Amino acid sequence: MAEQAPKSVLFVCLGGNNIFCRSYMLDCDLSGNICRSPIAEAVFRKLVMDQNLLEKWIIDSGAVSDWNVGRSPDPRAVSCLGSHDINSAHKARQITKEDFATFDFILCMDESNLRDLTRKGNQVKNCKAKIELLGSYDPQKQLIIEDPYYGNDSDFETVYQQCLRCCKAFLEKAS
Repeated sequence: MAEQAPKSVLFVCLGGNNIFCRSYMLDCDLSGNICRSPIAEAVFRKLVMDQNLLEKWIIDSGAVSDWNVGRSPDPRAVSCLGSHDINSAHKARQITKEDFATFDFILCMDESNLRDLTRKGNQVKNCKAKIELLGSYDPQKQLIIEDPYYGNDSDFETVYQQCLRCCKAFLEKAS
């Protein structure tokens, strides 16, 4: 009997509308792949490891934009994860066309991400990824995971708790 291929999930975020912000030289949240998506990635990886399912999953995160490519997660995100005994060695990256063809799931944080990803996915001929809001799995029905970049430590904890609820529900449904 052939061994089943691992499932794959890519968590994606970007804080602000970067085209609008660049055009008007505004200080918008352009924290792509340094806050929400690396928290979701780390939380999901820990859940998968705790259930001895790591060999059954490919897990990553990325950003719609290229704002922070190569950067480590925001120190507040790292601190929040650390307070829950979770480590992250992630470096921010921008999603690619190949991601749409290789990942089974692309889970994003808000409606702006969803619109951008759906538009990009429609441009990829062999797109196989199911593109959804991570919050659609939240048992508490909080659909949007708000960007904590301009907030404080409690905002990062809120994101962590949302990601934990959503990732548990997603893992249960997808396994």
